[in-house]
Amino acid sequence: MAISIHEGLQRYISYSDSVSAGAATAMKECRHRFQWDRWNCPEGSLALFNEPLPTREMSFVHAISSAGVMYSLTKNCSVGQFENCGCDESKRGGKTGGEDWKWGGCSDNIKFGEKIAKVFVDGMEQGQDALALMNLHNNDIGRKAVRQTLTRRCKCHGVSGSCSIQTCWDQLGAFGIIGEALRKRYETAVLVDYVSGGLHPNEKKAQEDRAETQNDLVFLQPSPNYCHVNSTVGTAGTLGRECLRGRGTEVTAWEARSCKRLCSSCGLAVQRSKVVVSSSCNCKFHWCCEVRCETCTREVTKLTCARKSESRTRL
Repeated sequence: MAISIHEGLQRYISYSDSVSAGAATAMKECRHRFQWDRWNCPEGSLALFNEPLPTREMSFVHAISSAGVMYSLTKNCSVGQFENCGCDESKRGGKTGGEDWKWGGCSDNIKFGEKIAKVFVDGMEQGQDALALMNLHNNDIGRKAVRQTLTRRCKCHGVSGSCSIQTCWDQLGAFGIIGEALRKRYETAVLVDYVSGGLHPNEKKAQEDRAETQNDLVFLQPSPNYCHVNSTVGTAGTLGRECLRGRGTEVTAWEARSCKRLCSSCGLAVQRSKVVVSSSCNCKFHWCCEVRCETCTREVTKLTCARKSESRTRL
């Protein structure tokens, strides 16, 4: 029998801190992935759950939040932070897994993480309307992204490091891997229509490749123009946003085009200003055991989007 959101939250209240931490981790990753985009996952993006706008941005928020909650629950369970919850018992006991290796160590309990995450995240969806189906689909895409990072890690045993036998366990990858994977799915998200109680690709080509869309993020409505403020849909615009210019290993090609994307393509000018930044420098180790640093200041150029009437600086 399905667990209602109220029953689920009462039963699993001890997991609520982990759920909150997972959501916070997800939003931090979201802001990192969209730092140089017109929509930059602003503070309060989780409010999309309460005031839904069924765009591809909302699809990403649902997927990354679902992934963050599952990831946090899995990790916390596996290290014994919950009562009656620990490593994946099916992977313990020295069972042979393959030639020259056996299961051991502490495998991440991904089954537990997924089960409880579904109670908290999927439990927020009521009914079977288009929005609920979209959100449930994207929630699952987020959980799939977590499962796909699960990899086998091994430790060698044997005389003189011969590695004649290995003890292995399953471990989740870094959360950044999940964020990167979901960002790619955001780029290829599929516009869908609600037809006969189900979601179907809007475009003919997508309909022909429908088997593949089962693993894609889906959305119901095109995104608004994120260049300008729109209080109705909650967009803040790009006025005042910082952008980057440059080349080399410190600035990627995507970041180097951010001034055009955020400023000039939105009808704004690029304003150059000088700012002073402070950082630690000339650090030295003193016996024992302290590192002492000086504080150095330097002047850097900061680029921001400004109204053309307010800035005469063009780059």
